[in-house]
Amino acid sequence: MMRTSIIALAAAAVVAGIGLSPTSASAWYGRGHRADIRADHRDIRADRFDLHRDRADLRHDYRDLRHDLRSGHFGEAGRDLADIRRDRRDIRSDRRDIRRDRRDLFLDHHGY
Repeated sequence: MMRTSIIALAAAAVVAGIGLSPTSASAWYGRGHRADIRADHRDIRADRFDLHRDRADLRHDYRDLRHDLRSGHFGEAGRDLADIRRDRRDIRSDRRDIRRDRRDLFLDHHGY
């Protein structure tokens, strides 16, 4: 009985020691941490600028599409639709990038 309690106590000490020991992630936290946060902010700014530019391009493509349909240029309207699809895909990609960068920034701020 005494032997099993000593073994259990030793196992608990080992598990607690592993859980409380510093990891490589916590050792990194102090050195390059600010640079990573600045890079995340820079990525978010670039993605927002790209999103703004893609939305302006989408509005321009819709304007061209309306003009081509009114004037009967259906071939050009098809190319405008392809541009609209590409711009929508770019907007979805930019939104996804912003979401990922914001999540990464949150995790960096909280030391994960």
